[in-house]
Amino acid sequence: MATLVTFHAHPDDECIMTGGVMRKAAGEGHRVVLVVATRGENGEIPEGLLADGEQLADRRVQETQAAAEVLGVARVEFLDYRDSGMMGDPSNDEPGTFWTAPVEEAAQQLAAILREESADVLTVYDDFGVYGHPDHIQVYRVGMRAGELAGTPRVYQGSANRDRIRGAAEASSSADAAGAPDGEMSIGKPEAELTAAVDVTAYLPFKRAAMRAHRSQISEESFFLTLPDDKFGEAFGTEWFIRDGEGPGVTETDLMKGL
Repeated sequence: MATLVTFHAHPDDECIMTGGVMRKAAGEGHRVVLVVATRGENGEIPEGLLADGEQLADRRVQETQAAAEVLGVARVEFLDYRDSGMMGDPSNDEPGTFWTAPVEEAAQQLAAILREESADVLTVYDDFGVYGHPDHIQVYRVGMRAGELAGTPRVYQGSANRDRIRGAAEASSSADAAGAPDGEMSIGKPEAELTAAVDVTAYLPFKRAAMRAHRSQISEESFFLTLPDDKFGEAFGTEWFIRDGEGPGVTETDLMKGL
């Protein structure tokens, strides 16, 4: 049995980006640990969702625990930084945000968890944070440094296949009609830069169930939950990564292979 640690910026990122590899690893008997940098305080608050006095951050922690149970996660940790908001928001520079955290300070916290767990594999994000969110970019910076500090053998940068997203967008306008996020062409990396592609088709029911657990941010009317099963499989059935020293092209199809 090996240990996979996945590091994410906000609650719900884990199921969207790595829900398949997490459930796959757990199903194969590996230990899965989820570390989240913030509690997603700046997320949207649907009308009538919160009880009197309830804070969104508290609800999102509960949702993360529920999603983690679906994905087979053995341990969930939060680093206690504040959600920085979207790039350019005034909240980016507020004290205590993840974006303003000294990289070395945050990396030491994550490295301590990696050492405690004797982590074999760590996932972070690519250097663009997949789509340019400041907290996602900081996950890359902090995560890569933590992997160095802890000596974690395998560090994968979670990304998206920009070429396939572009092809799907050109082939159909249905994604826009379903409420897909804007700026698709700014997501992920070109396929030539990706070195690992993990087929998680068998774990899509778990991935979608984990998304549904985050109901404060992923409603039943969302792009993620309204896609027909076949389109959901096309969009989320492969999880993409970059590993320094691998490639060119995809050379790995299983993050836990040989462990």
